[in-house]
Amino acid sequence: GPDVEWDTYNFDRLRIPKDHPARDMWDTIWVDYEDPELDRRMLLRTHTSPMQIRHMETHEPPIRVIVPGTCYRYEATDATHEWMLTQVEGLVIDEGISFAHLKGTLESFVRRFFGQELETRFRCDYFPFVEPGAELAIRWKDQWLELLGSGMVHPEIIEAAGWDPDRYTGFAFGMGIER
Repeated sequence: GPDVEWDTYNFDRLRIPKDHPARDMWDTIWVDYEDPELDRRMLLRTHTSPMQIRHMETHEPPIRVIVPGTCYRYEATDATHEWMLTQVEGLVIDEGISFAHLKGTLESFVRRFFGQELETRFRCDYFPFVEPGAELAIRWKDQWLELLGSGMVHPEIIEAAGWDPDRYTGFAFGMGIER
């Protein structure tokens, strides 16, 4: 997807309206271009989730997509944070998708990538575009290391795509490669 994105895809269509507290950490690197007719602005995308929305606009379920890309955030640089990062997200939408599918998919990935004996942990977390949301952590050298955020696609996002949220469900996940 595009590195320079409309705020409507980066925020609004992902349930992050202008007055939402999550914008405080992501209200970031703006481009000097506006579309006043449609009341939207451009910025360097803060995550690859806008491409999930773009894909949902042009495809019908079942959906299974991986979205890699560069993201940009105005934040303090430290050992685990940089102003530019590579993110990989996944989106699955179909009939009958459950949290068990999400958990099975992510645990299978982690075990293939890091080793079969690895211990994993899912913990509740908040992300505006999923409900429920969870972080996935692995036990690494006797401590828990958070790998990614995930959750079930919020029914409002499915409905905004023009689909019946009583018929279609889905999950999404995202991880920063350098983080």
